[in-house]
Amino acid sequence: MYRPHPFSWVPADGQRHATTDPKPRHGYHGVAVRTLCSKKVTVDSSELGWLWPTCPSCNTGAHELAGVPEAADSED
Repeated sequence: MYRPHPFSWVPADGQRHATTDPKPRHGYHGVAVRTLCSKKVTVDSSELGWLWPTCPSCNTGAHELAGVPEAADSED
């Protein structure tokens, strides 16, 4: 299965986390995964789950794996 990066985003435990676990054929919903922030969580791919905030630790880890710097915080 094609993945442009070595991780996938999954909603779980009230946040959007990133995982490097292989994606099952049927998708991640209901599957327990290990996240980049070292938590073991069960994925909730509901519509609401994708609106949860991004886990800051997973975001940092995902940027490192992708080789892309995180956006700088801007002050208004």
